Amino acid sequence: MNLVSTISLAIVVAVCFFIIGWIVSKRVGQGKIANAERTAERLVAEATKQAETLKKEKMLEAKDEWLRLKQSLDNEIKSRRGELVKLENKLNSRDLNLDRRHDFITKKENELNDVEKKLRTREERVNKLESDLSVIIEEQNSRLEKISGMTSEDAKRILIQNMTEKAKQEAAQMVKEIKDRARQTANREAKEIIIQAIQRTAADHSTETTVSVVNLPSDEMKGRIIGREGRNIRSFEQATGVEVIVDDTPEAVVLSGFDPFRREIARISLERLIADGRIHPSRIEEVVTKVTQEMEEKVVEEGERALLETGIASLHPELLKLLGKLKYRTSYGQNVLQHAIEVSYLTGLMASSLGLDGNLAKRAGLLHDLGKAIDRYTEGTHTQIGAEMAEKYGEHPIVVNSILSHHEDVPPISPIAILVQAADAVSGSRPGARRETLESYIKRLSNLEQIATSFAGVGKAFAIQAGREIRVIVEHEKIDDAMSENLANEIAEKIQGSMEYPGQIKVTVIREYRAVDYAR
Repeated sequence: MNLVSTISLAIVVAVCFFIIGWIVSKRVGQGKIANAERTAERLVAEATKQAETLKKEKMLEAKDEWLRLKQSLDNEIKSRRGELVKLENKLNSRDLNLDRRHDFITKKENELNDVEKKLRTREERVNKLESDLSVIIEEQNSRLEKISGMTSEDAKRILIQNMTEKAKQEAAQMVKEIKDRARQTANREAKEIIIQAIQRTAADHSTETTVSVVNLPSDEMKGRIIGREGRNIRSFEQATGVEVIVDDTPEAVVLSGFDPFRREIARISLERLIADGRIHPSRIEEVVTKVTQEMEEKVVEEGERALLETGIASLHPELLKLLGKLKYRTSYGQNVLQHAIEVSYLTGLMASSLGLDGNLAKRAGLLHDLGKAIDRYTEGTHTQIGAEMAEKYGEHPIVVNSILSHHEDVPPISPIAILVQAADAVSGSRPGARRETLESYIKRLSNLEQIATSFAGVGKAFAIQAGREIRVIVEHEKIDDAMSENLANEIAEKIQGSMEYPGQIKVTVIREYRAVDYAR
């Protein structure tokens, strides 16, 4: 019973607490709802107030923007109106000008109509006068034919014949007077032009010799140059093609050869061997080969120097090399490169005086003897060879013709070619410019070498001893010892049959086989 009473009491108490809690929570919830409603009302009021404020600000901004746009539109309308007013004034002015022009043109048309009417009246009057004149002329011609007994055609023919003969006589007389006057003035002017060109050109005339002297530090060096049993001097002469003369002249040896280019290679090579001190066959060949290469470079430098002196812009490298080789070629004792430079000067000056192309004239004068650089080794005259080389490397046709025609082998096609002929003659005829005997001597030695090299199997040929001996170096794989003797005999017979020379010429055929190896 006590347990039941306790449980019942607990239940009653729990129900009371629940009722009390429910009542309290309800009252608390009603208070929170009232507070929330008051807060919501306050926020709505504030939002409404802010919205009104923002609305007023936006309305003010929109009004300001509207005013600004209105002002801008008004300004633009005002500007457009101003432009329209200007355009209207301009159009009114044009209309006024057009009206004036229209009035002027109308006036001119009226005047032209009046002039045209007058011209028509005059034309009718002239036509009437011409018809009357024709009738009168016919009547006069008929009377003249009756009086003279000739028709008008016969009289016209006789009159034309008389006038033609008279005109021919007068024309012939005028032509004769013009030709005589031209000859007098042309000769005088040509002499003045040539004299002025000569006076403005001063060229050196160098006389070439056929020997070069090499100084020695002492006479003991002569023995080293000769070598054991003469092997050094023989190797040197075979490598250079120049004769070495070792005589009693103190501290000097002489190099003899008709080819200046070959002699210069020999001189430089010998000087280097003497300075180096090592003189033996292999060293000689090495030095000569190196000097030969350097001389090829020097030839190009000489060509460039000639271009610089004459003021010519450029030249093909092969032609430049040939031009430089003329430095080591003589013609009747005159240096050919110096002669070419002088001819270039003279031709350019005369061409400028005559109003021709001075640069083209100088180019033709500089290249006119180009073939002399290789005519010793090629068939044909130096004019033909030079023209072929110039044409091959793209020179101007006038330059090619000037080379061909400067010895009158072909007719000139330009006044420049004639000027080259004149300049060549002036340069060659200066006092002391040429010596006939030296050129004849050099040609004889050159022909001697050409005869020897014309045989099969001959590698090199060198004329030495002033042309009294020719040394022929053959290719050992093509010519044996027995054939060497036969070759010497054949060369001697051909020289004897085709050349004139004093005394006798010794023909020496050299056949040599060398085996070279290196110890490493």
